[in-house]
Parts: sequence; C-alpha cells; structure tokens
Amino acid sequence: MNQILVTEKVIVTPEFKKKKKIYKFNFFLSCFLACTLFSCCIYAEYDRNKSEKVSQNILLGVLDETDETTISVEEGVIVINALDDEEQNAEVNVTGMISGEGVIKSNIVESVAPDGTVYYTESVLKIPRLGIEYPVLSDTSDELLKISLNKLWGPDPNEVGNYVIAGHNYRGGKMFGKLPTIKIGDTFEVTDLKGRTITYKVYKTYQVDPSDVSCTSQLTDGKKEVTLITCTSDGKQRFIVKAEQI
Repeated sequence: MNQILVTEKVIVTPEFKKKKKIYKFNFFLSCFLACTLFSCCIYAEYDRNKSEKVSQNILLGVLDETDETTISVEEGVIVINALDDEEQNAEVNVTGMISGEGVIKSNIVESVAPDGTVYYTESVLKIPRLGIEYPVLSDTSDELLKISLNKLWGPDPNEVGNYVIAGHNYRGGKMFGKLPTIKIGDTFEVTDLKGRTITYKVYKTYQVDPSDVSCTSQLTDGKKEVTLITCTSDGKQRFIVKAEQI
C-alpha cells in the first residue's frame, strides 16, 4: 500500500519573527534575573556570615575583658585591675582611653576587626532559651546593625531607666532572628563592663509601626528596664519586647 506524506508548509511572516524574538528575549531576561537574584541571595548570606564572625570575635574579646579585669576611674586615671595570679594593678593614662568626642570609655571595650574597623561594646545580651548571645555596640547605624546588636537609646546598661537594644531579624536565626518567638515570662541577662550581670523578665510583647517610638520612653518609675526591638518577618512593623529587672 502506498503512503502519501503530506507536509504543511510553514509560512514565516514578519509578525511571527517578531514574536519569536520577543520570546527569546524574555527567556534570556528571565534566566539572567533568576541568576542575579540567586547570586544576591548567596552574597547576602555570605555577608551575614562574615558579620556574624566579626560579632562573635567581639563577644569573645568582651567576655575575656570582663572575666579578667575590672575598670574604674580614679583621679583622672583609668585603673585596670587585672585578675591574674599576682593580682597586680596596671594604670593607663586617660588620654589613651578617650574617643573622638572626648568621652572617657572606661566602661566600653574597644575591638578592632581584621579590616581595621573599630567597634565599641558596652554590654552583652544573653537570652538562654533562644540561644541568643551578642555584644551590644554603644552606638547605632545601618553599618553597625549589620555587625551586632546596637544600643538605640537610654541610660548606661543596668542603670535606672529604659535601656533600648535594636537588632536585625535575619531569617537564618542570626541576631534577633529568633526574638519573635520569645514568650512573656522568659528571662534574659545583660552584662555590663563593670562586671554586673542583671536578669530581666519579659512582661510584654507587641508590634508597632516603624514611626512609633513610644517604647523608648524613659518613664520607668525608678525601675531598671530593657526594651528589645527588631523587625517583623515582612519588615513592615517593629516587634517590641519589654522586660524589667527581677
């Protein structure tokens, strides 16, 4: 039996060529954007890990400092009491401990990162149940928030008033990534560089708009309080944790 092969002739019109070019362009553009987005995610994670390493190095230095020394100011001279075997005191000229603004940093540890950046730490925050332990830098900025927790407002750590700490909510759990899971009744510790560790108990958590700064109020009725601030998972609001000394 004979077979007849019939082929349909495809007529390539200018409109067809145009649609084909648009399809190719959209395909390659989608591939490019997908690769770019993937690369950005990889770099962001690398950058966070790098910052986390800097933060943990700062933490180790601060813990060593508070474990081994106590610092006081006596008659214009900063006295560092080294708790070594001989229990000898070392005196440092005050000019060696003054910041650019002329503030004596007797209760602040200065840390120098491998790239030469100097960071000033004034306390350590530890939330045992959440596995959070970070140094609290004494100032705040977009760059400093990438490195560790920042003091946003308030008195010196563990003093009367509302000590406000801010940190990023990273999805991987770094910084304040686990903070939204904290519960009322949970406790955490703030260790200052005078060697004092005070425990605080969470009594309230809530969300506010970014423009609402009422949580930073210093009206604590003579109590020592701590406020922790981070973003919600969508970044549209702020998650607030209020705690007081117990």
